[in-house]
Amino acid sequence: MDKDFILPNHVGIIMDGNGRWAKERGMIRTMGHKSAIKTLKELCLHMADIGIKYASLYAFSTENFKREKSEVDFLMDLFMDSFRKEFSFLKERNVRVVFSGRREPLPEKVLDAMDQIVEETKDNNNLVLNICINYGSHAELVDTTKKICEKVQRGELSIDEINEELIQKNLYQDLPPLDFVIRTSGELRLSNFMMYQASYAEFYFPKVYFPDFTVEEFDKAMEEFNHRNRRFGGVKS
Repeated sequence: MDKDFILPNHVGIIMDGNGRWAKERGMIRTMGHKSAIKTLKELCLHMADIGIKYASLYAFSTENFKREKSEVDFLMDLFMDSFRKEFSFLKERNVRVVFSGRREPLPEKVLDAMDQIVEETKDNNNLVLNICINYGSHAELVDTTKKICEKVQRGELSIDEINEELIQKNLYQDLPPLDFVIRTSGELRLSNFMMYQASYAEFYFPKVYFPDFTVEEFDKAMEEFNHRNRRFGGVKS
């Protein structure tokens, strides 16, 4: 890339449209999720190669448990298999994996697979891949508030010490703010994704479904990011 090309430090991707991608091809919805794994692998490699430092992926929301049980069960098995096998390459590419979201009611087999990949990549220092499973921004803020209140009750904090920095450090993961949020499929909403972290993020809504969000489509998004005028509430000089 050109030396003047600016990459976002922290990219968020809402991986939307898997079911519709499959339906338009006469397949069952779960085949869309399966195809999305291939796309995700290619994107992870690409982001690590070009120098993205942080990426947060919206894989499964707290509300997704309301879907048909057969689809939820398929996704849980897909997560488990992916973390144990499909994403083993992340260790070799120096990618560190972390997770955001509530552990309950995720199945034990999924939690074990999550814990394993976190442990195996904990010393890596290239791309930090934050996978959001059973995640919701509302739930995160509730859990963060409870965590801070417990510290106040134990005498570890005073109310006067609660500030924006403290809230940031008590979120599911202490990561930099989101710079750029991409939602595939053309839907124009956040759907409860990292709302606190996205306060000053730029947004991009390509119409392609996530299984078709190729490396080339990602690079188009990076080009778009370079045309944005970020002000952070002020006037850009």
